[in-house]
Amino acid sequence: MERNTQQRQAILAALKKAGRPLSVQEVLQSAQKKCPGLGVATVYRNLKALINEEELISVDMPGGVVLYEIPHSEHHHHFSCVKCSKVFDVEACKFNFQKLIPEGFQLSKHEILLSGLCRTCSS
Repeated sequence: MERNTQQRQAILAALKKAGRPLSVQEVLQSAQKKCPGLGVATVYRNLKALINEEELISVDMPGGVVLYEIPHSEHHHHFSCVKCSKVFDVEACKFNFQKLIPEGFQLSKHEILLSGLCRTCSS
């Protein structure tokens, strides 16, 4: 287990405060408010360690972009704003995909990404 450093605390605080998946740059910008000397290499190193310790999860987005978030207790999906590029959680999944998959197939997981304009960008 890694030490609970000031940098790590700032990174976790940034993700908790945002309440949505963040890119490395978003984590860096937010965490630097609490820890001004924080660099991108330290953010990457801490994100990797926090994922290994299961305190964070990564969210793979189209185009190879990886975001980071605090794990949820429930399976959920994401909404991506096409204007500001921010990604938001869409809570809970109430779909029954068993009806959609071909006969004889077994579904192990699914991901849905909705896109459009977020509340701020649509105003």
